[in-house]
Amino acid sequence: MTSHRVARLHYDSLSETAHRLRDGAISPVGLAQHMLDRIAALDGSLHAFVAVTADRTMEAARRAELEIRAGQNRGLLHGIPVGIKDLCNLRGIATGAGTKVLSDFIPDFDATVVARLEKAGAVILGKQTLCEGAFGPYHPGLGVPVNPWNAARWSGVSSSGSAVATAAGLSFGSIATDTGGSIRYPAAANGCVGLKPTYGRVSRHGVFPLAASMDHVGTMARTVEDAVILFDAIAGPDRNDPTSRPEPLEAVWPQLARGIRGLRVGFDRRYATEQVEPETADAVIQALTELSKLGAVVVNVTMPDLTQVRRAWYALCIREAAKAHARTFPSRADEYGAGLRIHLEKGLLIAPEEIAAASEIRARVTAQIHALLTDVDCFVCPSMSNSARERDADPTVETNESWRRLVINDVHAKPFDFSGSPTLSVPCGFTRDGLPLSVQFVGRALGEATICRIGHAYQQATGWHTRHPEV
Repeated sequence: MTSHRVARLHYDSLSETAHRLRDGAISPVGLAQHMLDRIAALDGSLHAFVAVTADRTMEAARRAELEIRAGQNRGLLHGIPVGIKDLCNLRGIATGAGTKVLSDFIPDFDATVVARLEKAGAVILGKQTLCEGAFGPYHPGLGVPVNPWNAARWSGVSSSGSAVATAAGLSFGSIATDTGGSIRYPAAANGCVGLKPTYGRVSRHGVFPLAASMDHVGTMARTVEDAVILFDAIAGPDRNDPTSRPEPLEAVWPQLARGIRGLRVGFDRRYATEQVEPETADAVIQALTELSKLGAVVVNVTMPDLTQVRRAWYALCIREAAKAHARTFPSRADEYGAGLRIHLEKGLLIAPEEIAAASEIRARVTAQIHALLTDVDCFVCPSMSNSARERDADPTVETNESWRRLVINDVHAKPFDFSGSPTLSVPCGFTRDGLPLSVQFVGRALGEATICRIGHAYQQATGWHTRHPEV
């Protein structure tokens, strides 16, 4: 390889890197060391990783190298370095979930997603940074991930470390989670692809919960194809997770090249443009135009009234979060950051009638979204209503006012956590000042193959995903 090829190796796609590993053009050991060196050089300023597991990484890389040389090919992930959000158990490594109170928790088993990745031959680089407890604020004693496109801008919410690592070429992909936008928002802010599967499509066993009834485990990558490769490895039923879907998985990757001619794509112009930054709205409409050129049929649809969703989501989330932290909160409340502590306190005090009312809103909105999706193959809208805005002065405390500054219309993510619908966020342009923009494809339950076909076809026809931050 030329020196230029070595220098840019970290920005190559997972899929093309996999083929070069098979061909012997690069070695798993050399690739893993290249990524560890890049993390060592850059993550001191990016804060994407809370822990790097160098010994485990190199051991896995050496094993992959021996197996590949022996013709024992495990698939496209064999020898590929990836990162894990620090909600997921990694046996023998602290899983702090963005907290200090859990920083000494050393699990004795791998989360199902980790076990399945390693079975596919992936090389784990380490644990990635997140907000405290995967909620909104960060713990004041831990690092805050930095947007690689502009350090003064927001890097998203809970899965921000996963997105920053992926966008900045510190991993070829990452495991992330989404309860209220935590895959969509960081994917949009950092210019990544984010796949939030159908609720229960990926096991939550060994993943610390935020709100168990809404927690989705998904993938981040720089291309739709790469996100799908990761998804195919981790999805499917799991007897250790009673909420996992029982349906067997039909691999999505072989379906990507089928094209999208004749697929019905739903669009609500008001939902996509009202209280949405003009550059974001224009980019989403341009993406819709591109889908039409590729043969999709645009269908006008109407999203239901979502004005009560954020309040209902918050009520349900804080109540479930308080249950998730029952072993350490309020008994060790002083070890929590002020931001999360406020929300957990509210979760303990929330009235049963408010939970009942929120559950009714969730059931109604879910039914309406499912009804809308019966008429179309996919629904198109922004992943986030605006590009990444200026970072909060204090990311350890979250208020309604500070949140509105970061996301001017928080209505494009939480409804699809209520409904459990699969979503795919894909880069669709840049602002005048060079910040990434993102379009969201929403599918029917278990419709990952359809939305990923659409996202892949869109990426093949455009070049937004080929631009990378100069880190």
